[in-house]
Order: sequence, then structure tokens, then C-alpha cells
Amino acid sequence: MELSHAERLELMKFVCSFVWTDLNVSQPERDLVMRITGALRLSDQEVEQVKGWLDVPPDPEEVDPNRVPAAHRELFLKMAEMVVAADGRVVPAERESLALFRDLLAGE
Repeated sequence: MELSHAERLELMKFVCSFVWTDLNVSQPERDLVMRITGALRLSDQEVEQVKGWLDVPPDPEEVDPNRVPAAHRELFLKMAEMVVAADGRVVPAERESLALFRDLLAGE
């Protein structure tokens, strides 16, 4: 599946929002996010934007599951699950956020 420039950045915004669910961005989470940016071949400017989201979470109003195209929902969910588990523990808030995200994506 090929993502457009805007879709890749939107994916990373979601990924970073999930990294912040437990209010702590661990080094394993940072490392995974940076590996994903490399796999997506983001530009230097886009990588800087992602690094900014790792320092300060994306605005919640900018992370709307309804904006995720149906064709990409499985990928977005998979990436969210990966980053939540990256630090080796999934706290209740992360489980709840993933369940809500899964439900919202399935609802349309």
C-alpha cells in the first residue's frame, strides 16, 4: 500500500499521539518512531516535525480517526499497537485508547 505525502505525515501524527498516551515517551518508543520515519522515507523537514511531536504531543483536535481513509485504517491501527508496545509494557490508558481507536475505525 502506497501512502501519499500527506497520509504518511498523518500516520506519524497518530503514531506520536499514541506514544503520548501514558504521558511518557520512552527511548524504545522514540527509536521505533524514528525507524518508522526512515521506512516511510520522510523528508528532513517531516522528520523534524515528527521529532517535535515526540517533544510535545500533537493537538488532539488534529488527530481525528474519522479522517483516516478506510484503505489505511488497518495500517494506522497496526502502527499504533506497535508503538504502544515498544517500551515493553501496555498500561490501562494505552489499552483503552487502542480499543477506542479500533472501535472508531470499525464504526464507519
